[in-house]
Amino acid sequence: MLKVKVMKDEVEEVLESIRPMLIKDGGNVELVDVDDGVVKVRLVGACVSCSSSTMTLKMGIEKALKKAIPMVRCVESVE
Repeated sequence: MLKVKVMKDEVEEVLESIRPMLIKDGGNVELVDVDDGVVKVRLVGACVSCSSSTMTLKMGIEKALKKAIPMVRCVESVE
């Protein structure tokens, strides 16, 4: 249980570093859950309808999380 809490905190720190870029474009990202290396996030604001949201999710958010936290296996968007 403590490992999950620590990992959630680490994920949140990385998301905080990404948020300014998303907010600048009218969007944002919320952490929903971390389960066995799978990070579940919710894209909000302009990110919801953006045609580049998949690219943002995989090449931006997932790449940054995997680089900072090797235990992250993938990032999924949930509604």
